[in-house]
Amino acid sequence: MFNIGMQEMFLLGIVAIVLFGKRLPEVAKSLGGSYREFRKGLNDFQKSFHDAANEATSPVKRTPAKRQADDFDDYDQPTAPRFSLPPRIEDNRGDDQ
Repeated sequence: MFNIGMQEMFLLGIVAIVLFGKRLPEVAKSLGGSYREFRKGLNDFQKSFHDAANEATSPVKRTPAKRQADDFDDYDQPTAPRFSLPPRIEDNRGDDQ
């Protein structure tokens, strides 16, 4: 893509030193980290795009896995006893008051 020779690299190095001076290692590290994050994000995007495209064009429909005999399913039966009202207690105070 780029055909950079020795003279161009030397000139770019001198310009970088003049512009950034003592901060050149920090700038290069920051630039490398930014490039790495950009490539990681781009790869994640490409992977999700390809996965979505493959899923849309796939003739086989995915079904959930069948249950195994040893799978525990507690949704069919209640886990706590049912609530029932206590028996009504008659008031023994008398009605003549």
